[in-house]
Amino acid sequence: MITKISRIIEENKRFLVASHESPDGDAMASTLALTNALLEMGKEVVAYNRDTVPTDFTFLPGAERIVQHLDGLEPFDVGFVLDAGELRRAGSHLKECCTTLVNIDHHPFSENFGSVYFVDEAASATGALIYRILKGMEHPISSPVALCIYTAILADTGSFRYSNADPEAFSIAAEMVATGVSPWDVASGLYESQDEKRLRLLGSVLNTLTVSCCGRYASVTATLDMMATTKTGPEYTDGFINYPRSIRGVEVALFFREVSPDHYKVGFRSKGRVDVGALARELGGGGHHNASGATVQGAIEDVRLSVFTRLDSLLV
Repeated sequence: MITKISRIIEENKRFLVASHESPDGDAMASTLALTNALLEMGKEVVAYNRDTVPTDFTFLPGAERIVQHLDGLEPFDVGFVLDAGELRRAGSHLKECCTTLVNIDHHPFSENFGSVYFVDEAASATGALIYRILKGMEHPISSPVALCIYTAILADTGSFRYSNADPEAFSIAAEMVATGVSPWDVASGLYESQDEKRLRLLGSVLNTLTVSCCGRYASVTATLDMMATTKTGPEYTDGFINYPRSIRGVEVALFFREVSPDHYKVGFRSKGRVDVGALARELGGGGHHNASGATVQGAIEDVRLSVFTRLDSLLV
């Protein structure tokens, strides 16, 4: 598959690189790793995401290149869709503006869309798959690309705390550090360069903390009113789910984010026992065993009750 993708890159000129909406660290850093590498190869590249770049990732090389609209642009020879799980999460319209569509992902049950399907559920991050492609092409890993690959893996392994922090993840990270990536600079960019208004939003969100009677799951909620009051947006909420997850005894953490009246995105994080990927799929979403999400319609009280009831049955 890497040979096939290498040939596609070599034989084409104009590329689109996209990832899922509400991009996390892996989605954003993988997009920029591949974008920077393609530019180094002399290709024409447009990096795209329907949502704005979260402030935590603006330090990544090329972040300013990411566009939110493709209107008026010429069709692309190849579109790379990274870390999406399903095409609709990146944008179903991408199929119409790309001659060849390539799905690169590590999510289980990733949709088989497009012409090329490069999915490895065992990979620690989509960034690791971008690394494999570039190494297979014998393309030198430049400093900008190395910084993005390292960040992708660091973010998706929870700073090497999660079960997907496998030997390959550490090996790639070590190689990127050897090329000159500073772990402190990346950690500073991700965790110690927050806007004040993000912390004010976090304060409002933490006030919604609920812990189940059994103590095995907990949740927080972000509403449109909270974001309007703090002059923030969805891109400021990345990582909020880790706060209920950090409570002693909690096995599953949930983050409810209002996207429009009576529509909520629900994020799930599991410490291992509960397959929240299966739970999310029941709700029309998807993801990994330990990390997943879905969009649910209804008033927040009804959405919580529906999700909590399903969790109660799984935790019996």
